[in-house]
Amino acid sequence: MKRQFDDILLGSIELFCLAAEEGGFTAAAQVAGVTPAAVSRSIGRLEARLGVRLFSRTTRSIRLTESGRSYYEECRQALTQLVEAERSVMGQQQEPAGVLRISIPTVYGHFRVLPLLPEFRRRYPQVKIEVHLSNRNIDFAAEGYDMAIRVRAQPDSTLIARHLEDAALVVIATPDYLARMGTPRTLEDLARHECIQFELPSSGRRIAWLFNEQGREREVLAEGSYVITDDVVMGGVTLARHGAGLFQTYRFIVEKELAEGSLVEVLQDYGGRSRPFTLLYPQNRHVPLRLRAFVDFLMERREAWRPADPRGT
Repeated sequence: MKRQFDDILLGSIELFCLAAEEGGFTAAAQVAGVTPAAVSRSIGRLEARLGVRLFSRTTRSIRLTESGRSYYEECRQALTQLVEAERSVMGQQQEPAGVLRISIPTVYGHFRVLPLLPEFRRRYPQVKIEVHLSNRNIDFAAEGYDMAIRVRAQPDSTLIARHLEDAALVVIATPDYLARMGTPRTLEDLARHECIQFELPSSGRRIAWLFNEQGREREVLAEGSYVITDDVVMGGVTLARHGAGLFQTYRFIVEKELAEGSLVEVLQDYGGRSRPFTLLYPQNRHVPLRLRAFVDFLMERREAWRPADPRGT
């Protein structure tokens, strides 16, 4: 096989990947123990060899170009393969390391995933975690995320999907609100109540409330004077907590307040609906060890999120 790469070129590729992961030449230089100028020269050699710009530079920041992002993904996989091959031959135990970039909906981040991250880092101290909290769908290839969690994820042959849980929905209000406005007994009663709405920022579509009615699934577009357009935690739930009206949300957000009595669940006869949360990551042949470790970690911890069987079995 004809030699394609010398030691200098391989080192330049490593520094390029490091600069992409760390978000800058200076940060990459600090991690690698070289000067920022050395990183800049290495990336300049790569750009000259390839005939494309890998980074878009300004006086304040750098970011990968489209070509740079594509090159980075391929180089990262190739370097990971080399490291794993070397460790396999040497019989060494692999240790997850590097930057793990994950995108999570705000609700699921605050109440499910963020509380677990310190434990994960104690297990794998060489993994750094970047968390994107948003209800916006991300583009894995263009934005460089390793993993995302989404509600009602659509089938995609380029992604691996792992089911996390079906999160139970409840309609809640404060005792004060119910004392003033009465307790709804049927779905038709919702028309006489202040129903706090949540609107998807990506489409502007209001989310229907989900119910079971005599064995049939039913969706209700309830009306109200409040519309929350992004953060359901700081928006709809907070309004409900302060007596603004009724709100349908996930039980795991309000279970403590329901147990304490500061919030009350209503329309229980119409309950039982849920929404699925799914973990997604690209279907690459070689999954980074840090991603595999995190996926396994979440799969292990999801058992604690499943509701207890009321029959005690």
